Amino acid sequence: MRLGTSRANRRKVALKKSGGTSGAARRSRETIARKGDHLRIVASKDVAHSGTAMLEHVFLLHQALPELNLDEIDLSTEFFGKRLAAPLMITSMTGGAQFSQEMNRGLAEAAQSAGIAFAVGSQRVMLRHPETARHFAVRKQIPDGVLLGNIGAVQLDEYQPDVIAGLCEAIDADGICVHLNAAQELIQSEGQRKFRGLTDNIARLLDRMNGKVLVKETGAGISPETASRLKSIGVKYIDVSGSGGTSWTKVEAIRAGKSRAARVGATFADWGVPTAFSVVSTRRICGKDATIVASGGISTGLDVARSLAIGADIGGIARPMLLEFLQNGTAGATEYLNTIKDELRSAMLLTGAKDTAALKTAPTFITGALREWLLQTRTVSKD
Repeated sequence: MRLGTSRANRRKVALKKSGGTSGAARRSRETIARKGDHLRIVASKDVAHSGTAMLEHVFLLHQALPELNLDEIDLSTEFFGKRLAAPLMITSMTGGAQFSQEMNRGLAEAAQSAGIAFAVGSQRVMLRHPETARHFAVRKQIPDGVLLGNIGAVQLDEYQPDVIAGLCEAIDADGICVHLNAAQELIQSEGQRKFRGLTDNIARLLDRMNGKVLVKETGAGISPETASRLKSIGVKYIDVSGSGGTSWTKVEAIRAGKSRAARVGATFADWGVPTAFSVVSTRRICGKDATIVASGGISTGLDVARSLAIGADIGGIARPMLLEFLQNGTAGATEYLNTIKDELRSAMLLTGAKDTAALKTAPTFITGALREWLLQTRTVSKD
């Protein structure tokens, strides 16, 4: 990746150096080093699924007489009890590496400027080293917006709900993301191999957090069966994070070098449920009361518009934001978000949708592989 300015080059150097702190315990150094590896690989390697999010099979019907003015379009929506200027979120990436402090602050500032939500990366390192809270404490950068913490579902087996809730309190977050990453864990040599009991653990945290929990995948999508389990325990916020964007099995395969784990990772490089299918099926199963984030292969405002038209409430973006921040800093990240908002506003005008509620009922056609997936599972896209 070419970084053209001196500031961009400094960010690149900081990213290369992110990987450990001299006074940390061995396990924590390994965790921090792994997070640094993740950021470097995601920023510099081809880690996208070879398949797509299937959003190209979603067609919004053009309205040549929209009977709207562009300045009448209302992008605002509610999320975690706050009003967003647009239905967008910078979704969780990774956390704990030294560079993540600069990244989190810069992207939180961009989210504040654009009036959208922001989620930090995994706060796991804070459980052993609370002093690293500074890497995630970005409330000053996003004083008015939705800020979410982050922890892996596998950590819920080790730590009580009060401890996890403390991660949110430490950074003054509005809620917490609980990420599901079984596929990624299996490729890590140091990864988790036990996934029994996660549903019950999430339910306990949900009670402790008064429902302020967003359960998210990490690039492998939410199946109808998983959506049903989440609904059964009362989860109201779901980020489908489907295949079609960054493949974390690919990331781990690259990180594993020439080991056996790398070969396994290569086999499962494109594993997952496409984003568009996850959105449609999750909406059908969880109903109108659920708030669904569509992430995984979202990079334009048209992607967001298509996602909302088939059932999502929020569009989530991760890797494109990291790349923009590395290249052009907070100003570039903010400009990118404003471009997405312009694209979304344009898509809404061209479909005659004055607000996000209207966009969700706009005439939509589903074709190709997405239609086949939906027919095979007997999931219907619209009433």
